[in-house]
Amino acid sequence: MPLLREHHDPLEIGDRLRTAHAVTAGLMSDIVGAACRRFPSVGQTEKTARIERLIGSEAWTDAALALIDLELPLWQVRRIAYDEGEWYCALSRERELPDWLDRSIEGRHSDLALAILSAFVEAQRIAAPASRPSVPAVSRDANPLYEPVCCDNFG
Repeated sequence: MPLLREHHDPLEIGDRLRTAHAVTAGLMSDIVGAACRRFPSVGQTEKTARIERLIGSEAWTDAALALIDLELPLWQVRRIAYDEGEWYCALSRERELPDWLDRSIEGRHSDLALAILSAFVEAQRIAAPASRPSVPAVSRDANPLYEPVCCDNFG
């Protein structure tokens, strides 16, 4: 089942995940289109095929964990917990650090797969490389009272 690549706003996908009641193939396709930069992966066709099989068989939790493995190789699941009707999923780059030192990304939802996918989308948004030019931009809004001054000491 090849997934179509459509570009969606990651913040919109995060909102959809919070309001969703269950994972569907359409929602998973939107997540892949919005948050996945390596899918389908040319160098890792086995992982891509596995994710497609998991989505085809509606194994949503396993598909979410496989997406984390493919898309965020430096991130790991730090904690999955269930408390008062909600699942909590924490992803971390430094899983061995104590909780109070670690900057983990957390997602929560009443559905386990949606909690994992919420944390995944947030981690992807944070880990996304910012497109910056090689030369920093200078503000064109200079103060009219500003005058450049030469302060070289030639003496």
